[in-house]
Amino acid sequence: MKRIVHFSKAFFPAAILSAVLIILGIIGYVILGGFNLGVDFQAGLIQEVQFAPTAFSLTYTGLGNASVSMDRAGLYIVISGSGVEGTTHSFPYAEYGTIGALLGGIRGKNVEGLAAAEEPSLGSIPSLSLIQSAQGNPLLSSIPYVVHYLPPNAPAIGIDEVRIALVSLGTVSVQVLGESRERRFMIRMEDREVNNKEGVPAEKIISALETNFGSGGVAVTRSDYVGSRFSKQLTDQAGLLMGLTLLLILIYSSIRFKPQFAIGAVLAIAHDALIMVTFITWNMMEFNTTTIAAILTILGYSINDTIVIFDRIRETRRIYPDDSFVNILDRSLSETLGRTVITTVTTMLAVLSLFIFTTGSMRDFALALLVGMVSGVYSTIFIASGFTSFWERAVLKRRAKKTTAGTVPVPSKA
Repeated sequence: MKRIVHFSKAFFPAAILSAVLIILGIIGYVILGGFNLGVDFQAGLIQEVQFAPTAFSLTYTGLGNASVSMDRAGLYIVISGSGVEGTTHSFPYAEYGTIGALLGGIRGKNVEGLAAAEEPSLGSIPSLSLIQSAQGNPLLSSIPYVVHYLPPNAPAIGIDEVRIALVSLGTVSVQVLGESRERRFMIRMEDREVNNKEGVPAEKIISALETNFGSGGVAVTRSDYVGSRFSKQLTDQAGLLMGLTLLLILIYSSIRFKPQFAIGAVLAIAHDALIMVTFITWNMMEFNTTTIAAILTILGYSINDTIVIFDRIRETRRIYPDDSFVNILDRSLSETLGRTVITTVTTMLAVLSLFIFTTGSMRDFALALLVGMVSGVYSTIFIASGFTSFWERAVLKRRAKKTTAGTVPVPSKA
């Protein structure tokens, strides 16, 4: 016979633990001044910059169009358009390990109209240190397109230095990204500041930084702007989406199960959402549409696990109609524990690979999913099942009181 784990003994302590975590989330929200809203939910300009000097520049004056792109594997130049044969010139870093070798490879292709101007004494710098800026048009022309690089053992730049450089632009928020040696920062300017400065463009932020840190020494890795109307509309839609999700799950669970199971399921997924929000708040992760996607993904994942366990509880109750509800809960949870653990671990392995091998918002997405999956298993076992157990005990107590009140005492004989 399968060993039965008495999960019911931990229902009350688990409820206290969950309440403490949620309260900590509320405290963190107040102390930290709310969410670290992304540009999706906060109107204004966001730029991610990296202090990286110029490595070389590319120009093109030939026929058709030439565009440049980069990834971790190499640099690519695509020639296309009318009057020319479409060609892609690839320069993998595995083959062109240094900037000098890479530029030699570009020149060795003898593409008519394509020229590369390099900075002196950078030939031995690894090609993997190259950084493509989001600023400027990757479609090459007679105007030089600048490619940056991160110098080995480059001195760190303090966040206070960046704030001082931008003080002339008004209220600007600066946040450090990654490790200090990467010299990456996120700069945010609210919509009202942009308007007050007569539409401060992204170029003015770069100009202010280059004035203090040197011309050509700043690479823009991301630049976004969202207007106030779109930001408000997106915020309203996100709240409506979350509310509709909970309502539809409540309706579905009510049709398939008894009301106490439906309410328990909704409480469990609401618990998961709050735990994820608590984690996001305390870690100051950017709250954007990717975060909303992670929360909704976990809601679906959690309700699936909860429905499976509720189905087993219903089946077990039919098999053991005379057994107490607490014993039925413990038996059902024990029988489905292996399935729950295996499903969660295998899914987490896929998400873990995303966390390890990606960066930026995708890495934050994977981290939020990992936290949500752990919370989903926990809430299904202790929150959803614990609420149904509490409901059943309350029903039994009411029945016992009615039975006691309806019993007429027999008068004793004198």
